[in-house]
Amino acid sequence: MDPGAHFQQSDTLSMAADSMEIDDSLYSRQRYVLGDSAMQQMAQSSVFISGLGGLGVEITKNIVLAGIKALTLHDSKVCEVGDLGTNFFIREEDVYAKRRRVEAVYPRVAELNPYVKVGVSTCPLDENADLSFLRGYQCVVLTEAHLSLQKRVNGFCHSQNPPVRFIGCELLGICARVFCDFGEKFEVSDPTGEESKELFIQNITQANPGVVTCMDARSHGLQTGQSVIFREINGMHTLNNTQHQVTVLSPHSFSIGSTSTLPPYAHGGTFRLVKTPQTYKFETMEKQLADPQILTPDFSKPDAPLQIHATMLALDSFQEQHSRLPNIGCTQDTEVLLGLTEEVNATLKNKVCVNQDLVQCLSRCARGCLPPLAAAVGGFASQEVLKALTGKFTPLQQWLYLDAIEVVQPLRSLPVEEFMPRCDRYDALRVCIGESLCQELHKLRIFMVGCGAIGCEMLKNFALLGVGLGKCSGEVCTTDPDLIEKSNLNRQFLFRPHHIQQPKSTTAALAALEINPSLQMDAHLNKVCPATEEIYNDAFFSRMHLVITALDNVEARRYVDSRCVSNQKALLDSGTMGTKGHTEIIVPNLTESYNSHRDPPEEEIPFCTLKSFPAVVEHTIQWARDKFESSFSHKPSMFSMFWQNYHSAEHVLQRMKLGENLDGSFQVVKLLSRRPLNWDQCVSLARLKFEKYFRRKALQLLHSFPLDTRLKDGTLFWQSPKRPPSPIEFDLSDPLHFSFILSAARLYAEVHNIPYTQKDLSFEAVSAALSAVKVPEYLPAEKRIETDETVKKPDQLKLTVSSEEERVAITQLEDMINTHSVTTGNLQTHKPVYRQMMPLTHVSPFVERLHMTPLIFEKDNDSNGHVDFVTAASALRACMYAIDPADRLTTKRIAGKIIPAIATTTAAVAGLVAVELIKVAAGCRFEAFKNCFFNLAIPVMVLTETAPVKRTRIRENISFSIWDRWTIHGHDDFTLSDFISAVREKYEVEPTMVVHGVKMLYVPVMPGHSKRLKFTMLKLVKPSTERRYVDLTVSFAPEEDGDEDLPGPPVRYYFSPAP
Repeated sequence: MDPGAHFQQSDTLSMAADSMEIDDSLYSRQRYVLGDSAMQQMAQSSVFISGLGGLGVEITKNIVLAGIKALTLHDSKVCEVGDLGTNFFIREEDVYAKRRRVEAVYPRVAELNPYVKVGVSTCPLDENADLSFLRGYQCVVLTEAHLSLQKRVNGFCHSQNPPVRFIGCELLGICARVFCDFGEKFEVSDPTGEESKELFIQNITQANPGVVTCMDARSHGLQTGQSVIFREINGMHTLNNTQHQVTVLSPHSFSIGSTSTLPPYAHGGTFRLVKTPQTYKFETMEKQLADPQILTPDFSKPDAPLQIHATMLALDSFQEQHSRLPNIGCTQDTEVLLGLTEEVNATLKNKVCVNQDLVQCLSRCARGCLPPLAAAVGGFASQEVLKALTGKFTPLQQWLYLDAIEVVQPLRSLPVEEFMPRCDRYDALRVCIGESLCQELHKLRIFMVGCGAIGCEMLKNFALLGVGLGKCSGEVCTTDPDLIEKSNLNRQFLFRPHHIQQPKSTTAALAALEINPSLQMDAHLNKVCPATEEIYNDAFFSRMHLVITALDNVEARRYVDSRCVSNQKALLDSGTMGTKGHTEIIVPNLTESYNSHRDPPEEEIPFCTLKSFPAVVEHTIQWARDKFESSFSHKPSMFSMFWQNYHSAEHVLQRMKLGENLDGSFQVVKLLSRRPLNWDQCVSLARLKFEKYFRRKALQLLHSFPLDTRLKDGTLFWQSPKRPPSPIEFDLSDPLHFSFILSAARLYAEVHNIPYTQKDLSFEAVSAALSAVKVPEYLPAEKRIETDETVKKPDQLKLTVSSEEERVAITQLEDMINTHSVTTGNLQTHKPVYRQMMPLTHVSPFVERLHMTPLIFEKDNDSNGHVDFVTAASALRACMYAIDPADRLTTKRIAGKIIPAIATTTAAVAGLVAVELIKVAAGCRFEAFKNCFFNLAIPVMVLTETAPVKRTRIRENISFSIWDRWTIHGHDDFTLSDFISAVREKYEVEPTMVVHGVKMLYVPVMPGHSKRLKFTMLKLVKPSTERRYVDLTVSFAPEEDGDEDLPGPPVRYYFSPAP
C-alpha cells in the first residue's frame, strides 16, 4: 500500500464521529477520573504514535486502555533480541521470524480494548515525508525520533488550524524527557479534576469588603482570584445564586467585595467553588530549546532538569553528526559529548553548571533502556495525550525530565565489559546497570501481595528486568484471592475478556510467563493476614529478599509491613487514587516503616445527622446504603441465625413467656409478622417503607421540632446545617417513586426467596399490586429524637425492650402459631435459593422454611437492583430535605466506596517502584532511595528522600529502632524470673513490665503478679505446639527515680535453647 493511501485510511477512521455510549462495566473506575464529557471526546479522537520501543509501547498500552477512538502505530524497525527486554508485546517467535515490530505489536495492542480501532504503518517518516496526513489526527506522539524530525513535525502540527497536539518523548539509558505543544490557545475545562465541595457558612459581615467565615472553622481550600457561588443564605439573600471572586484571608475565611449595602446576614447558606476554564499558551520545540519551561520533580536536585536538557540535546547533536549514539565505555565519545554539552549550555538563556558525572553516565548507557523508567515516563506522557484530546486537567508546560542517575552512579568504577551486549533480551538493561546487577535481579526472590492493576504492571516490569529467574534460584511469589471482573480490564492489562471470573494471581502469572518464559512464578489465592500466618510464616519470609505490596487498603498494608519489620525485609509500597500516586520505600535499618506514620482517621458522619438531619447529599447516600445493609443483609442474617439456634416457634414462645431474654427475639418476631409470602406482598412492603422513610419520618420530625422551635439561646433549631424536611406524597407516576418501589420489592423478594417474573416488574403489575395496599393513617408519637452529634449508633440487639413491646411480641408470635402461619405443615415453601448460599445440614424443615437470604452489596452488577435501590432511596431523602440529589454514577461511587483509577497512574507508580527495586538489589545507600508523590492532573511530581530510621535512647550507649529486636532463649522450665534476669544480664537494663499482646504477664503493682515470677514462660504464654517463639513488649526502669518507665524493642523469647 502506498503511503498516502495508508494514511488516508487512518484519516477516514479518525474522522468518523460514531456516537459511543460509555460501557460502564468496563470504564466505571476511569469515568470517576475523567468524567463522561472527556470520555466522549476521547471516543471521537485519533492518535498517531511513532516508535514502538519501550517508551512507545507503554504510551500505546495506556491510551488504548483509556478508550480513544483510533490509533495508528508507526514503526519501521525489525524485531531484535534486545526488544524482548524493553517491549512487553514482542515474543521470541517474533524475533526468530524477523517480523517488523509494528506487525508483532499490533494484534496484542488491538486486543486490549475492543472499542479502539488500531491501524499500522511502516512507511518512512523522515525529513522528506509529506506530513499532510497528520491533519487527520488530534494528537501526534513521536518517540525514537531525531530532534530535527521532532522539530519539523512539531512545527507542522503547531501551524494547523486547529493545531494538532504534539508530544515528543525520548528515553536514552537512564534519562527520559517529555515535551508538549498543544498550540497557541489550549483551553482547559477543568484544571485540577478535584470535586468542588459545598461548605456551610458561619457568618458574613456587612462591610466593605464583606468577610465570609466557614462553619466550624472548616478549611475552604480556596485561592485568591477564584470564584464561588452562594446558595440558601437567609438575611443577605441577594447573594444567593451569584458568583463572587474571593480574596483569601485565612484557611477558613475570605472576602468577596462590599456587602455594606446588602441586608444583614441572618443564618444559613453554603458556597461552592466555581470552576472556570483556563487557556494555556504553548511554544514550539524550536523556540523552547534555549529557554525551556521545565517541571522540576526532585527539589534536592534543582539543577538536574536543565542539566539533563543540555546533555540530551548534546546527544541529539552527537547523533546528527555521527549517525549513531556514543559507544559503550568509549572515552573519546564521552569527551565529544562533554564538548557538545558545553556548546548547548552556551546557547541556553539560563546557563547551568554542566554535570560531568551525568554526561559520563549518559554517554555510557545511551544505547540502553531502563524499562521501569519507560513505564514511569510512559504513564506521565500518556496522561498528556488524554489531556490533549479532552482539555481535561492542566497540561505539562512544556518539558519533563526524569532520571535514574542514583542507580548507575555507584557503577562507574566497573570495567566496561560489565556493560557490553551479549545478544540476549537483557542487553538494553545491561548497558545501564551492568551484568553483575542484572544477575542480582535474576536471583531475587520476591513476594508480591496483590495482583490488581499495580500488580499486573509490576509483573510486567519483573518480566522485562528478569527478576526472579528459575535458573538463578530466583522466584516471584504472588497472592491474590480475587477473581477477574470486567471493570478490571480497563487497567489490569494482563487480563482479557476470556479471563473474567478466573483468579487474578494465576492468570497474571501465566501472562507474565508469556513475556518472559524464564520467570519462576508461584501464584497463590490467599489473603495475607493473621489467619494465613501458618502459610506465610517466618520460614516463608526468610526465603524472600523483599516484599512488594499492590494493595488497595490501609489495614492490609499495615499487617504486611509489620511482618516485614518482624522479618527484617525491605518493603516497596505504592498506591493510586485517580491521577494521584505515591510510592514508599522501606529498607531495614535505614528507613522508617509504613506503620511509623498514621494518616488521620476518616471523619465519620454523626449518627443523628444520618438518622434525622442530613445536610449534604453524601449524608443521604450513606443513609440509603445503611438502609440496604440493615434491611437486606443484617436483619436477614440475624433472623436466620436466630432460627438455627431455636428450632421451633413454640419453644421460643415458651421461653419468652418465662421472661427469658433471647437475643434478637423482639426483632425476629417483628420480621416474622411482616414476612411477605408472594410478590404482591413484597410490593406492599416496599410501599409501606416508602411511607415510613419519606413521609412519616418528616411528619414526626416536624411534630417533635416545629419550624419555629428555638434553642435555649434563642436561635432557631432549624438553621444551617439542619434542614427541615418536607413530607413526600407518594405518586406512582413519578419515575423516582416507581424506581424505589420496584428495586425495594425485588430485594425483599430475593431476601425471602420469592420468585417473580419479568411481567411482575411492569408498571401495570406493580400498579395493580399497589392498589390493594392500605396505608395506615399517620399518628404522631411522643418519642425522643437524638440531636447530640457525639452519640454513637446503638446496637439493635442490645436495645432495651419495654414491657409493652414484649407483650406485643408475645401476642404476635402466639397469634401466628394459633393461625398456623409459622407451622411446618402450612408455611408456604419457596424456591430453595438459599441452599446454594448457606449449608443447612441437620436443620429442621421448619428452620429451612424460615430461612432468609442475606444480600451482599454488589456495586458492579447493574442487573441486581442494589445500586438502583440506594440511588432511589438517597434521591428521595435528598428531595425530602431540599438537597440536590446525586445521579446514579455518583451514588454508585460513594455508596460502593469506589476508588477512581486510570491506567496512566498505575503504570507510572509501578515504574517508579521498580526503579527503587533495582536500588534495593544493588544495596544502595540511604540517600539513593526516593519516595514519590505525584498528581498527573496538575501535573506535579515530587521525589523526596525516604524518612530516616529513628533511634530511641534507653541508656547511655543503649538505643534501639523499629528494626531492632532483642532475643532471649529459654527452655521448658524457664521461669518469668529467669527471663527478667536474662534480659538484665544480656542487655544491662532492668525490666519493669512484661506484656504479651494485650495480656499483661508481669506488672509489679498488680495484685498477685509477684507470684508469677515462679511460673514458667510456657505456662504464662500458653503457645501453640508449633510456636517456636513469642514477641514480648518489655518496659525498663528509668535512669532516675520518678521518671516514667522506658519503652524498649520487642524481646523475642524462644522456648528452646539457642542452637
